[in-house]
Amino acid sequence: MITAAQLRAARVLLGIDQRRLAELSGLSVPTIQRMEASETMIRGNVDSLVKLITALEDAGIELIDDGANSDGGGRGVRLKAASERNHPEDRAENEASSGARARK
Repeated sequence: MITAAQLRAARVLLGIDQRRLAELSGLSVPTIQRMEASETMIRGNVDSLVKLITALEDAGIELIDDGANSDGGGRGVRLKAASERNHPEDRAENEASSGARARK
């Protein structure tokens, strides 16, 4: 599970706006807005939550669950080691390059 606070923090760590997260996850901007406006745990259909979490993880976010090994304890987010992540803008560039190669 992911909380609204984790989602907002993850987006800030990545330096992306709601529109860019919507593009990365394949969700609509209003869906991202509703998720971020949740009081605590994000509610939504399983498919949307999976898309969101996958997009964040692919971009280099590690979600820290309550009770997980963490110096501070509690829920949170952190960036994965540089070798384990792709910056969202790099990913978009790679996708564009792949599409251009596929069309040739």
